[in-house]
Amino acid sequence: MAYWLIKSEPDAWSWDQQVAKGKEGEPWSGVRNHTAKLNLMKMKKGDLAFFYHSNEGKEVVGICEVAKESYPDPTAPEGSPWVVCDFVAVKPVPKPVTLEDCKHEPKLADMALIKFSRLSVQPVTAEEWKTVCKMGGVKP
Repeated sequence: MAYWLIKSEPDAWSWDQQVAKGKEGEPWSGVRNHTAKLNLMKMKKGDLAFFYHSNEGKEVVGICEVAKESYPDPTAPEGSPWVVCDFVAVKPVPKPVTLEDCKHEPKLADMALIKFSRLSVQPVTAEEWKTVCKMGGVKP
């Protein structure tokens, strides 16, 4: 299994909206960065992702699961290279983990969230995943 972090501005798509989608899930559309697109294309069904509120909050607020692997983004012009994956909410993070919390944790010094803060879809190592889960009170 691989781990990821997906970012959304809460006024555009919030954790509560993701949860409300239930088992139907939601396509992660609108990604227009090639590195983020390549990360979506690497995702496999069953992979887990932190749901991160960007701009407002700047914190990990939940955990999602990849429900459907990459396919053409229905919000992009036909023939474009952009893709989506479908995500379903798994559970909230009891104590949201802020960007500042991550910056102050030495184990997360190399995390993409810190090094490539503008990247909207990014990989998370297994060790980073465990660390953020522990910080957020997520039980394994």
